[in-house]
Amino acid sequence: MPTRHSPFYSPFLAAHAAGFLEREGVESALRLPAAGESPNALLRRGEVDIIQSAVSVAWADLEKHAADIPIHIAQINQRDGFVLVGRRPEPNFTWLNLENKTLIADYGHQPFIMLRWAAHNRGAELSRVNLLNLGSPQNMEAAFRAGQGDYIHLQGGVPQQMQSEGAGHIVAFTGEGLAPLAFSSIAAARPFAASDRLQPFLRAFAKAKAWARETPAAEVARTLAPLFPALHQEALTAAIADCQKLGCWEGGAAIPRADYQAAEKVFLWAGGMARAHSYDEVCHA
Repeated sequence: MPTRHSPFYSPFLAAHAAGFLEREGVESALRLPAAGESPNALLRRGEVDIIQSAVSVAWADLEKHAADIPIHIAQINQRDGFVLVGRRPEPNFTWLNLENKTLIADYGHQPFIMLRWAAHNRGAELSRVNLLNLGSPQNMEAAFRAGQGDYIHLQGGVPQQMQSEGAGHIVAFTGEGLAPLAFSSIAAARPFAASDRLQPFLRAFAKAKAWARETPAAEVARTLAPLFPALHQEALTAAIADCQKLGCWEGGAAIPRADYQAAEKVFLWAGGMARAHSYDEVCHA
């Protein structure tokens, strides 16, 4: 079960939808999140086995002293896949263009910290931007389409569709040019990770990730299209191609320690975590 549903998670979705789990002899079902559902809570209750998550979720759980914290078993993305969309084409866009403008920003814990980090690395500070928190991505998109804001910060898929419809223009990718880090991952209950079910899943996911990275974007889009009925095929293909170009899906299944430490550095800089947490406490080695 994904936590957010986006082409950004194509390797995770493809493990089921492109048949990689089936070819490992694993029966699977994909459950897409409904409004208000918490995949983390469903995982703890045993209603799902595998969820899309992020190591930063584990850090937050650890600092709340939560029980039954899932273990992160594989890395989906090593770059932020969020997109900045503006009202007009800006071929010479710089992040300084955001200053004194209104940006509808995704205030999710990790997306917002990474937005701050991306702006900082490009010489802009969000303190000089009028930021709007409008809640869900659906509310954000509706507000922008209705004329609110100069820019909007959304996960891939919708930005490409807005551009294809002339409702906005992609001006920047948040993760472009930044060092790899542990952005999104796959989490499981600890008994699952200790069972003989883990390795068949990891083999299937590693193959799905390589397939999503190396297969022409149009073919990936055709395979995953039934999961994205609201996206035009052109927009879905463009979103997948953008992830491939950004290098979101580089690497194998494992979560590299260097990527984990790079993400930790960003969160400590942003005050998004109180202290560092051991890789072995959070990730399956």
